Amino acid sequence: MLTRASYAGGQRYAATWTGDDSATWNHLRLTTSMLKNLGLSGFSLAGADVGGYAGTPSPELLTKWIEIAAFQPIDRDHAEKGTGDHEPWANGPEQEEIRRHFIEERYKLLPYLYTVMEEGARTGLPLLRPIFLEFPDAAADRRPIDVDLTASGEFMVGPDLLVAAPPFPDKANDYDAELPSAGWYDFWTGKRLEDVHQQAAAGGLQPEAAAGATLTTLRIHPELATLPVFVRPGAILPTEPLVQSTEEKPQGPLTLRVFPGQNCSGELYQDDGATFAYKRGEFLRMHFTCAMLPGGSGLAIHIGKHEGSYPAWWKEIVVEVNGLPKQPASATVNGRSSRVTSNGQAFTLDAPDPGTGIEIVVHSGAE
Repeated sequence: MLTRASYAGGQRYAATWTGDDSATWNHLRLTTSMLKNLGLSGFSLAGADVGGYAGTPSPELLTKWIEIAAFQPIDRDHAEKGTGDHEPWANGPEQEEIRRHFIEERYKLLPYLYTVMEEGARTGLPLLRPIFLEFPDAAADRRPIDVDLTASGEFMVGPDLLVAAPPFPDKANDYDAELPSAGWYDFWTGKRLEDVHQQAAAGGLQPEAAAGATLTTLRIHPELATLPVFVRPGAILPTEPLVQSTEEKPQGPLTLRVFPGQNCSGELYQDDGATFAYKRGEFLRMHFTCAMLPGGSGLAIHIGKHEGSYPAWWKEIVVEVNGLPKQPASATVNGRSSRVTSNGQAFTLDAPDPGTGIEIVVHSGAE
């Protein structure tokens, strides 16, 4: 059930959307603040009509709206009869390719998104949340940064992702993205911000950056094909192989993207997505942690056992670790030597998943 009229507590019975919006840049801009407020009011499963319900969006507006909506709870491209084409493949191959990239990234992130939505069902914490919910006193004067105009387009996706959309998405002006702490990673490249400062990343980041007491500011040059997204240090993000539908079973391994930092942890929750069988224990829950070895000599990763009776769709787990100061020299999986591959920025290793838990130790080599 999907409704636009509701009441306190109505989120228990229906999802909601922001109403019949228009195909304008201002309505795209308003979407973020509306979804933040809906989330704080208990309505986590919410979204907007992507591209605008009334009117026909320009190709650039539809593309940017699809990019931002890929990280919002409900991603629904929808319009009234008589409007121009809103489909992702409208407006030519160049626009289609950009939109495809972001839609596919959403599908890969489904394990993380579903896990956070299950958390919301238990605790009320929304998927799309204002930054102050995680970082209430990020600025040097201990104020939340959500009140800053430059950060008005930003939002958290669960506890670990921050989307730094421009405050005015129709403007070509450079803008400052405010991050509520230090050490964040570029979601697209896996690079730590310290590395991004040295060379511009694909998301339009510029080398100029200044860090305050707890606040990090990045100068960003907006581009149509990019959207700056950052990962909280200490996050472990579960992702899956690309599928074309939520009804399609992923083929291949589960991937854990590890971003070392303090309190490094992550979680995965799965069920059939359609019934109440999870109430009878037919769910799958896993916990992950990582910790640096003494002296920075490596990294220890713990992959917890399977909890619940719902079967995993994977047989193998790929662990991708970003941002280690030294390249790995060797690794063990449950005490046995394992092959490690590296691309210079991240390293990966494969591990069979017996469901009883996995202990991985990576030993660093030379700088």
